[in-house]
This record gives sequence, structure tokens and C-alpha cells, in this order.
Amino acid sequence: MDWMKIGSALMLLMMIVYLWPRAKQMMKESPKGSSEDWKAVIIPLLAVVGFVILLVMMV
Repeated sequence: MDWMKIGSALMLLMMIVYLWPRAKQMMKESPKGSSEDWKAVIIPLLAVVGFVILLVMMV
């Protein structure tokens, strides 16, 4: 490994350590999703997956 990779790894680790407390606070204070919220996410996601499968099968 050269010094650039080691430096990048150290910077990434420092960024994670720096952002961890804020991310923990955001997760604690964020609103919880209801089942309606999950349905609103899953239905379009399944539509996109189905469309991609259709495109793959047409090739």
C-alpha cells in the first residue's frame, strides 16, 4: 500500500468518527415510519424492479 491509500483510509475513519454522534442523534430524533409510509416506498420500488426485469427479458 502506498501512502495515498493509507492517508485516504485515515481520512475516511476520521470522517466516520466525526459524523457518528450527529447521525446517532438524527436516528433518535427522526419520525418513525408507519405502514402506509412503507407501502408508499415499496410499491414504486417493485414497479422499477419489474420494469428492469422486463427490459432484461426483452434483450
